[in-house]
Amino acid sequence: MSSHLTYIISAAFLLWNIITCALYGIDKRKAEKKQWRISEATLIGCAFLMGGIGSFLGMRVFRHKTKHLKFQVLVPVAVVLNIAVIVLLFFFGVLEF
Repeated sequence: MSSHLTYIISAAFLLWNIITCALYGIDKRKAEKKQWRISEATLIGCAFLMGGIGSFLGMRVFRHKTKHLKFQVLVPVAVVLNIAVIVLLFFFGVLEF
């Protein structure tokens, strides 16, 4: 594969993690204002759809969902799986340095 594809995938990965991190901030603000919330399933789903790092950072930066056991377990699992996918993409030549 070309390095051009690597840049596109890397940019998409970065953008998705920024969006995922922002979702935690948005949900935190909505919680403080007693407004409609982003569902926990959506937040965790975004983590498993290659947004694990953004989810982890969002939890820490916004101090949101950090006491929920579900998030304490599943978000780190999502991070590990996200990293495994990236490693496999490099291993199988889909991405290159």
